[in-house]
This record gives sequence, structure tokens and C-alpha cells, in this order.
Amino acid sequence: MRTIAIINQKGGCGKTTTSINLAACLARLGHKTLLVDMDPQGHCAVGLAVPEEQVERTIYDALIEPSDGRSARIPELVWQIASDFDLAPANLKLAAFEQVFAGRAGREDRLSKALEPVKGTYEWCIIDCPPSVGLITFNALRACDEVIVPVETGYFSLHGLAKMMETLELLRDKCHKDVAIRVLPTLYDTRTKLAREVLSELRAKFRDYLMESTVNFNTKLKEAASFGQPITEYDPGSRGYKDFVNLARELMGHRPVDVEPVTSEKLSRPAELVQRAKQLSQLTSFQFGRHGTGATAGTALAQEQGAVAIAAGSPPVTPARAVAAAQSQAPVIPPDPKTTQQKIEEFYGVKQLGDEVVFAAKFERASEVLVAGDFNNWQPVTPMKAASRAGTWTMKLPLRKGRYRYRFVVDGKWMTDPHNQYVEANQFGELNNVIEVE
Repeated sequence: MRTIAIINQKGGCGKTTTSINLAACLARLGHKTLLVDMDPQGHCAVGLAVPEEQVERTIYDALIEPSDGRSARIPELVWQIASDFDLAPANLKLAAFEQVFAGRAGREDRLSKALEPVKGTYEWCIIDCPPSVGLITFNALRACDEVIVPVETGYFSLHGLAKMMETLELLRDKCHKDVAIRVLPTLYDTRTKLAREVLSELRAKFRDYLMESTVNFNTKLKEAASFGQPITEYDPGSRGYKDFVNLARELMGHRPVDVEPVTSEKLSRPAELVQRAKQLSQLTSFQFGRHGTGATAGTALAQEQGAVAIAAGSPPVTPARAVAAAQSQAPVIPPDPKTTQQKIEEFYGVKQLGDEVVFAAKFERASEVLVAGDFNNWQPVTPMKAASRAGTWTMKLPLRKGRYRYRFVVDGKWMTDPHNQYVEANQFGELNNVIEVE
């Protein structure tokens, strides 16, 4: 069983949120996971809708000895939250732990002994620690293999992190155990300059500790907690879900990736970029209809051949030569005059028509398509409508003059618009689509 303690003596850094949703995502990925609440406030139970009045046995009962009261084993007190996801809850009784065990031999190993019998039952154990450094936190350090320090991307969190790291290093030395310490940026809001500067400072000063994953500020995470659900149950299409899946994957030894389906896991990164460039360039010819003109097809062909040539190390084909070749091979068919409504119905991509922007995409097997971007605070709450053509989704949106980035959420999965060739990379290594409204 791999045990991870979530520790930070500063409150409000997303410690309990990280504990709950990391455990839920590990369970969703098929790993039997135990979440141990070592915070006397008992917020893990609150965040998972466990009725406080029905909690009779807690982790405190697994820590005490028979002479201290009615002790219990872990399997006797856990609550099954979901498939492969169990919770060992806590309440205010745990606050008496330090007083009861003060001066007693072996007091720092009580949690280790409690977890020993269930090591063969669970693959992962996530420990949510209190916002203080005392005997309870020391027990968690003795029991864990790794420590994750959630750090809010704010000024005061950055200021106190150095002290926190020094304290953890000191406690680790006292534990006589080689515990890996990692720093996880949380509540990151890419829209604010301060958050970006704090993240840059974290990368500069704590490079050896900083995790590759980042938990972005996402209102869905707060909503999920208020409804007593992990993000895996409340909104698996949200940014918060994706962040915690990436965190779980990183801990499992995988690089954080997009949760969108990929065509081949064997593709190298350069080959993947070339393939994406090919797809985008090919789809350009369909921007204003099912059949493009010779010039449009030639431009797409040039982009495709240019991307492949760059990857192969040879000179790319120029657009002029590609267009000439396309025009010489295919006759130009004069387009039929079409009404504005027909143009809207036939094109895929994004287009400005008057004061409105029209989005159109083709997802044949989708049951729901949403749009999220700068214009709605990146919340997937703007639905597209299924058009008369099978698999076609459209939407009109009034937008003011400016530059906007957006993505689609197709049946809960974030996807780049395959019909819009204008893209830019974001901080997660993915692609956002771009639209300029004039």
C-alpha cells in the first residue's frame, strides 16, 4: 500500500479538497483507495456527505489502546463512499489524542500500527492532516511514504512555504525515514498576474519539489463539496476533475495528459504535433462547406505537407506550388448562390455574422456538446443545439469586439474544435481555439 500524507500548517490551501478528490480519482482509475481523516474538524466526512450523527466509530478508535476505551480496527469503522473508495472518518474526539498519548512510548507510531493490517487490502492510502504540526501530523509522517504540500498560489502561502519545508525536513529527519516531499500548486487562477508570478516563483525556488500537475481554481470543486460529492461524481467534465486525474496519473508514474481520447499511445510528441497539424490543415478545406475550392484545398495541402516536411527535416512545399498543383488537377466549380441561413447550416467551425458569433461542429456520436471559454469564465455551461444534419451542433453567441479563446466539452470530455485552425497552447500543454471578433 502506497501512503501519501497531505500536509500544510496553513489553512485554506485546498488540503481537504485535494485529499478527497485525489482519493476519488485514484479509485475511479481502478485502485482500491483508503482516505484517512486525521483532522479533528472531520471535514472529509462533511465533504463526502457522511451524516455526522451516524458516525459512531472514527479513526481515533483505531489509534487508542484497549485500556483507553473501546478500540476498533480500520475495517470496523470505514464508510464505503464509492466503488474502491473507503473513508476512515474523524471527529472532535481526535483532538484529545495528543493529551491521551503525551509522554507515552510509541505514541508516534499509533497510525502506522493501525494501518498495518489493511496494507494488503488497499493499494493507496491518502491521509488528510490537520492545519498544524503536532503529534497527529508526526504520526502521519511516520506512516506515509510521501508528503504532498498543497500551496495556494497567493503571496502569503509563498511566504510561509519556506518555513513549512524546513519544518518538514526536520520532522523527516526525526522520523528516521526517507519520505519524499512534493509541492502541489492549488487554487491557481491563470487570469491573475499575481498567481502567474507566484507559480513562476515556486518553479524557481522549489524546482526539486514542485509537481508537474497544478490544481486550477474551479468553482465546481467548491460546489461538489457543498453537495457532499467528490468531483468524479459531481462533474466529471470539469477542469477540476481533469486536474485531479492528472495528479493521480503523475503519482502513478505517468505524465499528466489531456483526458481527451488519443489516436495512438505510441506516437512521440513531435509525431503527435505533426498529426494534429495534418488534421487541422485538412479540415480547413471544409471551413465554409463540405467541398472547398481549389485554392482552399491547396492551402490545406500545403500546410499538411509543410508540417510533415518539417518533421522529416526536408524543405516544405510552398503554398503557391501546392495551390497551382491542386488547380491543375481539379476543375474549379463555380459556387451556387446561398442564403445566409444555408451558409450557417453548411459550414463547420466558428464565424462572425453581424453582432453574433456562430459555432458549428460535427460530433456524430455526442449526446451533449457545451462551449467554455473566456466569455463564460471557462465554465462548461453554454450548450450547443443539435442541428437538422445528423451529428451537427450549432450555437449563436453575442460577443463584443475582442479576442476570445474557447474549447468544446463533448459528453464531459474537453476537446479542441477540430474545425478551427486558429489555436494557441495553454499552460497545460493543450490547445485552445481562438476567435477574433471585429
